[in-house]
Amino acid sequence: MFQSRPPLSPDQIRARFSSAMSAMYRDEVPAYGTLLSLVAEVNGDVLARDAGLAADLAATDQLQRISEERHGAIRLGTAAELATMRRLFAVMGMFPVGYYDLSEAGVPVHSTAFRPVGEAALRHNPFRVFTSLLRLDLIADPALRAEAAEILARRSIFTPACLELIDKAEAEGGLSAQDADRFVAEATKTFRWHPDALVSAELYHRLHDAHRLVADVVSFKGPHINHLTPRTLDIDAVQERMPAVGITPKAVIEGPPRRMCPILLRQTSFKALQEAVTFPGETAVSGSHTARFGEIEARGIALTPKGRALYDQLLDEVRARIVPAADGSNAAEYNAVLAEVFTAFPDSWDEIRAQGLGYFEWSATGKPAVPGDAEALLAAGALRCDPIVYEDFLPVSAAGIFQSNLGDSGVQEFAASPNQRMFEADLGAAVLDEFAHYAGIEAASLEASLKALGRA
Repeated sequence: MFQSRPPLSPDQIRARFSSAMSAMYRDEVPAYGTLLSLVAEVNGDVLARDAGLAADLAATDQLQRISEERHGAIRLGTAAELATMRRLFAVMGMFPVGYYDLSEAGVPVHSTAFRPVGEAALRHNPFRVFTSLLRLDLIADPALRAEAAEILARRSIFTPACLELIDKAEAEGGLSAQDADRFVAEATKTFRWHPDALVSAELYHRLHDAHRLVADVVSFKGPHINHLTPRTLDIDAVQERMPAVGITPKAVIEGPPRRMCPILLRQTSFKALQEAVTFPGETAVSGSHTARFGEIEARGIALTPKGRALYDQLLDEVRARIVPAADGSNAAEYNAVLAEVFTAFPDSWDEIRAQGLGYFEWSATGKPAVPGDAEALLAAGALRCDPIVYEDFLPVSAAGIFQSNLGDSGVQEFAASPNQRMFEADLGAAVLDEFAHYAGIEAASLEASLKALGRA
């Protein structure tokens, strides 16, 4: 008797989608392929010389995911696009985590990160997409705002087949392997680059004058992926080697300085491409647009609210003293100030844990238990404690990458205007609180570890 095959898991679909996106972006932005090769080379060098790190990554089931790890970023124009994108990502086991208000950094969007949330899902494939929604309400010119809204209302960024497969996945609890392949192919089309603009050259320039990102979102047929980001184990080495492979890095690495115990997220990128665009009209007009770039990231420990407050305080101190110039003219001075100020953040795992600054995952080692609490069991070797990798994003870092691709003259001011309630209404769901999520992982791991040792 014929038996139908079970549907593919969301993790398997996500892995196929991540691979398809990487292949597409290598074709569209050849420098991204160069970047992947460089990151693989640097990661191999790090693992070869640091047996302890290689062993730690293997012990925590992270070694295999490093080469597959990447994130992307897109910008959407309407609430309907955001709500449908949530459904599309859900097919792949990716859910909205965190709320980011980038208006405070002069970027008229607010955002979330769609990503897997369970440990098993992350280890299978940790693909993430930082997804921003344009804030037309922050555009001062009401006529331009209305014109932009009308253009966005007319476009459809998803193919009919993609929408049908989303419906099917929701109705049937998943997709077969054949349908999953069709879904990946159709979904990938949403993120392709379209060189034919939706708007005239004249309107494009008016949108551009309001903000470059407004022009990027409103002027094109879809939310082209604007970067894909591999994870490196030594971002300083990648930054140093980029010029040798023909890639010019941005002036400074965003985020905290180099540390023995990495925290949160560090990012760098190469400059955005000047891409040929055709604007419609009685006579087509050729022009160019700057949007897409290549980015690299290095991930550290997820910080608690106390740790994040200290991080933000120190970064504010740095920025009060010096702001990195887009041309790199003060990069050395900026890095020196950054390193000096961040000496106030403990740089040992024991001290970070003791001060409650970061989240850790506990596990039983198999050694016999001794009397005492978790710290005593840790000291005796009966428990192991590993930093939980930060799986999310930094709004200041994200904005810094964006602004560095604009240059100093591209920075525009918007009043900080966080509105998580409006964002979640447009999304059609609440976003997961990342602090509560990491705290839950830590608490559950400690409970399970103590139970394994016969402790309540």
